[in-house]
Amino acid sequence: MNQSIILFWFRRDLRFKDNTGLFHALKKAKEKGAQVLPIFIFDKNILSQLEDKDDRRVDFIHQVLTGLQQELVEKGKTICVKQGKPLEVFEQLVKEYSILEVYTNHDYGPKANLRDQQIKDFLAKKGIEFHTYKDQVIFEKSEVTKDDTKPYTVFTPYSRKWKALWVTQKPKLNPSEKGMAYLLDAKPLPIPSLKDIGFEKSDLVIPDKNWKLNTIKGYTDQRNFPSIEGGTSHLGVHLRFGTISIRQLALETEELNETFLNELIWRDFYHMILWHFPHVAEGKSFKAQYDFIEWRNNEAEFKAWCAGKTGYPIVDAGMRELNATGYMHNRVRMVVASFLTKHLLIDWRWGETYFAQKLLDFDLAANNGGWQWASGSGCDSAPYFRVFNPRLQTEKFDKDLKYIRHWIPELDSFDYPKPIVVHEEARERVLAAYKKALKD
Repeated sequence: MNQSIILFWFRRDLRFKDNTGLFHALKKAKEKGAQVLPIFIFDKNILSQLEDKDDRRVDFIHQVLTGLQQELVEKGKTICVKQGKPLEVFEQLVKEYSILEVYTNHDYGPKANLRDQQIKDFLAKKGIEFHTYKDQVIFEKSEVTKDDTKPYTVFTPYSRKWKALWVTQKPKLNPSEKGMAYLLDAKPLPIPSLKDIGFEKSDLVIPDKNWKLNTIKGYTDQRNFPSIEGGTSHLGVHLRFGTISIRQLALETEELNETFLNELIWRDFYHMILWHFPHVAEGKSFKAQYDFIEWRNNEAEFKAWCAGKTGYPIVDAGMRELNATGYMHNRVRMVVASFLTKHLLIDWRWGETYFAQKLLDFDLAANNGGWQWASGSGCDSAPYFRVFNPRLQTEKFDKDLKYIRHWIPELDSFDYPKPIVVHEEARERVLAAYKKALKD
């Protein structure tokens, strides 16, 4: 097959509706009298780092791609799904097709930027243009800055400027779904099975991607209580992989709940931080002095934390929820992160890495931002002397122990472990360690 086509490369944007890069690819196809072939690459550079062969995220992507393919087959179209290292895949694609241009959407991490630059350079040598567009956030890079054009490092003033821009530069939806006629007419190409790419079916239950307006209306009052069914939106995984449009979500919910809108702004904020300060994704603290903290890094205690056997019920319930489902309630995420870094004095990077392995909605920018916030090392983070008391957090947010008992059925038995650390002693220990590291 050597027909002239335009490629659209799916990444964190697995949908046909309001997909910016796809919209522009289809628009160019119409102008040139060409057709667009959508592709997806199971990136071996990423897959090789995954420890679980039944990784829920790989299963999620595979299920979504299968659904997209079914939609296309009904229209006499297809998606091309490859596996391998992206540069090698493109080296093969240019042999299989006469490629006019390549379209995709922006990514923001250092490794993703390096990958895209390599592919852009390769395609340029072949005379093929590489176009990328903003899609997974609302405002990006340097679109929201201080008056002196420097990036914000504190959320509140950033959010004020963001909201002011939102009023004057409200995003428009890109009706990409209306240009599907310009996708390549072709027989369906086979999608590699999970086994083909070295993985297995998981126990994944995909959350509903239709936002529930009642949940969003009640978000401020309900979001901190992990036992409330429907207290949070569970849209994180859909935003992570782009199976829903962040623009559409913000436009349709902006008037319902400001707290919910603020959470969407936090996403933009952390992606902006990652773009301007890429060292945060390279194992370094946002605040350099925090790299001088002497962590205890007790491996036995870390294993107990991972397994949900610390003897602190709210912490253990959260870790068990994560291990069993790939999800953890946001309030509980803050508690378990604070516990690891402050109570156990274990390096936040250990927790960041564990979450990266387990979270279905894992997002580099948000995960790094959240862990550095909890440890005090990040931008606009909790002050280092703020140490969550798990008992008080339980009394405030799970006083009837409904959430805890769901995940710890042996709570009242001798099988449940004794606390591995005393809160008051741990607090004194971490304050001393931080003061020592942060002294002038």
